[in-house]
Amino acid sequence: MPIIMNLENTKAQMRKGILEFCILAILSKKEAYASELIRTLKDARLLVVEGTVYPLLTRLKNDGLLKYRWEESSTGPPRKYYDITPLGKEFLEELKKTWGQLTESVNRVTAETSS
Repeated sequence: MPIIMNLENTKAQMRKGILEFCILAILSKKEAYASELIRTLKDARLLVVEGTVYPLLTRLKNDGLLKYRWEESSTGPPRKYYDITPLGKEFLEELKKTWGQLTESVNRVTAETSS
């Protein structure tokens, strides 16, 4: 049983590690509010737990990678729409390069070690 729990933890940590990259990529296409981001991440089976998104959005905003605006909603309270900043776009481009290098390296290593 411990190995299964360990596996699930490792898988969750892998997904959590790329959330920042994925959120910036989503917002580079169009602005979105937190619930939309969460839905997109869940649909892609990337979200570990919802509670990780809100602190991450705050950190990305504080780092100057995201900005937000409030918009009134006809179906409830006002919504906070997030958008990527120019600095966020530069950061995302660097992450894309790193992701390409990383996936190439991991694919090479895992292909060499598979039986």
